[in-house]
Formats: sequence, C-alpha cells, structure tokens
Amino acid sequence: MSDLPIIIAGGGIGGLASACGLARKGVASLVLEQSAELGEIGAGIQIAPNAFHCFDYLGIGDQARAKAVYIDKLRLMDAQTAEEITAIPLDAPFRKHFGNPYAVVHRADLHGVLLDFCKVSPLVELRTSHSVTRFEQDSASVTVFCEGRDPVKGAALIGADGLRSNIRQQIVGDGEPRVSGHTTYRSVIPVEQMPEDLRWNAATLWAGPKCHIVHYPLKGWKLFNLVVTYHRDVTEAVAGVPVSKDEVRQGFEHIHPKAQQVIEHGKDWKLWVLCDRDPVENWVNGRAALLGDAAHPMLQYFAQGACMAMEDAVALSHCIGLHDDLETALLDYQNRRVVKTARVQMNARLIGDYIYHPDGAQAAVRNHIMQGMTAEDWYRQLGWIYGGNGLDNV
Repeated sequence: MSDLPIIIAGGGIGGLASACGLARKGVASLVLEQSAELGEIGAGIQIAPNAFHCFDYLGIGDQARAKAVYIDKLRLMDAQTAEEITAIPLDAPFRKHFGNPYAVVHRADLHGVLLDFCKVSPLVELRTSHSVTRFEQDSASVTVFCEGRDPVKGAALIGADGLRSNIRQQIVGDGEPRVSGHTTYRSVIPVEQMPEDLRWNAATLWAGPKCHIVHYPLKGWKLFNLVVTYHRDVTEAVAGVPVSKDEVRQGFEHIHPKAQQVIEHGKDWKLWVLCDRDPVENWVNGRAALLGDAAHPMLQYFAQGACMAMEDAVALSHCIGLHDDLETALLDYQNRRVVKTARVQMNARLIGDYIYHPDGAQAAVRNHIMQGMTAEDWYRQLGWIYGGNGLDNV
C-alpha cells in the first residue's frame, strides 16, 4: 500500500464515513471539501437498520444512537380520506429481526458524529475551500486539481462530491442529472407548533394523487421535520430556494384538511426539485472511484440515500483493507455495490409512482395489497435492504 493518503473529494456524510472506515483499517485519507466550513444542509433523514449496521462497523454506533429519535412505526396514510392504509411496527420484534432499530435524526447531528471522529483521528486530514475539478493518474498515484489551489497527490481518489460530481463526469461523462419534475418543500418547526392531533411518534407519509406529505419528530422531540412534495412537471433543477406558503399550498387543495394542516403550520419553506440518474456499472477508472450520490443519486422515496452512502463507505474501507493493490480493491468495491444501489435507485422511482403518488385504480391496488400485509410480510419485503451493511452484494 502506498504511503500517500487516499484523497476523498467531498466532506458530506459519505465522504466522512469513508474517512472513518479507512482510519479503522489504518489507512490515511485527505478529505477535500469545497465549502468554507464542514457541515450539512437539510433537515431530517431516516436511518434504517442497515445504516446502524454501518455505524457499528465504523465504531460510532453508540454516538449515532445518542442523536437519534426512535419512532414507533412507519405509517402510510391516505391523504384524501385521512385513513391509515398500513403501518410497519418498529418495535422489539422488528429490532430483533433486523438486529438494529429504525430511527430518524437531524442530518447535521449525524454529520457531526462523523466529523467528530475525523477531527480526532491522526489518520484523517480535513481541508475546506478545496473544490475538486479534475484528476490525472499514473500507475502509482492520482493527482487532484482544485480550483485556485495547488495540485494534491494521493494514492487514490474517491469522488464523494455529490449529484453534480466533477469526478463522475471524468469517469462516466453522463452530463446533467435527470430532473424528475417532483418539487419538494422542506420546513422544520418547534414541536409545539405541530398540531396536537398530528404529533405522532412515527415517520408518517400522507400519499395522494401526484403529491405526498411526510413528517416526523427530531432533536429529542424538540422539532418536527416537514416535507411536502408535488409532481409539478418542472424541468429546471433548483435547490434550497425560499418560497412562500402560498406556493407550497398549490396542488394540495384536493387532500384532507387534516393533512393540509402540515402545510399551514410550516414556516420558512424552502424548495428543491428532485433529481436522480440512471444506474451505471462503471464507477471506477484505475485509481479513482465514485461513492454516494456521485455514484448512484436516487429519489428520496426509499429514504435510503444516506444509508446507501454509509454502506458504500463500509464496502470501500473493507475492500481497501482486504487487497494490497488499490485498483483491485476499487473494482471489488464497485462489484459489491452496483447491483444493490441500482436496485434501490430503480425502486425509488417505482415507489414514487405506485405508492406515494397514485390515483384511482392504482391507488386502490396499493391499498388492497398493503392493508393485507403483516409485520412478518414487511420483514420479508425489506430484508434485502435492511439486513446488510454494504458487504452484501444485493
């Protein structure tokens, strides 16, 4: 193994998790983050058992658990009738079956757990204000070029630089991401501002025609995370743009007043247009590889984006610890991860169409199937995704 560090482009959840994993294997890394400060934007994320398996592998399980809110169930509601379609209990039998809980956490808190590990590890160096633009490589090293900075040399390069990854464009070259047309509005409010009859200890999804609403508690029940999505057929990608409540209301006139309360009580709404990419098999070029959203950006509907990035980090560090040759290690990492992440990407699209947003007969089929499912049925359905930590192939 080279004496040079492995360079990680991107200091988000996937990039820092990779640095943690490599440090656990005794491998030095250099994280290059384009922002002036290391931090996370956004609000709540859902953490399934597979993510907790990853935390345990990385040695930060206790710290991650301390930041989480442990909800009682995943609840699917009919947004037009306000009736429950189904609920997946997240109780002791669920935890026993999967070996870990399901929880929700503020994205910044999870990022902070990873960042704390990296700050104290002598094997991790963090540099901010380093925007990676391209790389060159030879048989022994990779040279990384950053905007307005001197080139940096490393043993390998991990592109964890997100949806519009410059590293991806050099490896895959597939241009701009696919704009889904789905518009998501996000808000975080104090728990006392959430209507009392909606303060459920659950990750709740209100599914309606071309729209849905999600809410769940955060920060030890101090906050509620609100996410409102409508399929507006927009064609331009935007991220984090402040919008008025009137804009958020548009398209939700047909849903039940109980669900509409979520919109009315939200404040400081911000807009994102959801994007993803088609799955690809080629994440690796010699000593450079992709990870997280740079490798497999997906729609939010499976609540697995951060979880898949964590699994990538586990698989990457495992493979680098397993092989003496870095190029062999990166190919092994790719081969372990391509099928599962592609399956999640594809299922996220299908879930959006057939569970989150259907109408009429399609919604009736959804309700008929899901109302008849037991907890054990759900365990079987979700085992392929919740049961692993990144070292499983599918």
